[in-house]
Amino acid sequence: MKFGKRLKQQIQETLPGWGDKFLSYKELKKLVKLISSSCGPPMMSTPSSLEYGKAEAEFVYLLNNEIDKFNAFFMEQEEDFIIRHKELQQRIGRVVDTWGPNGSQPSETDYKEEFAKIRKDIVDFHGEMVLLINYSNINYTGLAKILKKYDKRTGGLLRSPYIQKVLQQPFFTTDLISKLVKECESTIDSVFPPPCDVERRSRLVLGSECIEVAGEGIFRNTVAALLTMKEIRKGSSTYGRFSLPPLNLPDQSDVIQSVHESLQLSSPIAIP
Repeated sequence: MKFGKRLKQQIQETLPGWGDKFLSYKELKKLVKLISSSCGPPMMSTPSSLEYGKAEAEFVYLLNNEIDKFNAFFMEQEEDFIIRHKELQQRIGRVVDTWGPNGSQPSETDYKEEFAKIRKDIVDFHGEMVLLINYSNINYTGLAKILKKYDKRTGGLLRSPYIQKVLQQPFFTTDLISKLVKECESTIDSVFPPPCDVERRSRLVLGSECIEVAGEGIFRNTVAALLTMKEIRKGSSTYGRFSLPPLNLPDQSDVIQSVHESLQLSSPIAIP
């Protein structure tokens, strides 16, 4: 699938309010075409030419604006996720301490009702964090591709030094979000274990042509994001030093399977 089409699909499948935060890939492609036409053939477009220098400055200015957009959105979401993660942990603790078997007001009914609400919230939270990691991945990939087009069409050498700058940007640094994702997955595994009835287990196969997923919303978007991350990271004949490293998904697919079952099936809630 062409990157432009993949990006458009991701924008359609992301959360409301996120669509205009992605790379303006189509507009940048048009600018690259315009610059290459005005500067002449690649061999003529040398860094020493005044016309080339102005064109490159304009292109870099627009790229910098895009990166500022990525960073502002990513850091805002990251800060929100840190707060929500703490709130979810506190909610779990309050429910156990209040309505749990050893709580101050033991109540099996209230306990199950509150944990059902937490279960939905934590699944949504996990999905949003996966979507943000995908947001980082796909925007980086788009930048690498548009810079490659620029160098190819103009004869410039912008991609390598600019990518080095991109690698230092907040939106590219997903270590904290990845850590929160793992902690969220551990909570799902410990608090909401999958049911033992194998016959009732739904099937979810990541990385194949067959995906059977019930329901809509955040879960379906999360699966789409995981598939996209796997696709853009996998090794291929075009894989190079500007590409993201291959993504290993077995653990993620297990967690998504568990989350899917937690949503679709009524299973006992484990007491932490």
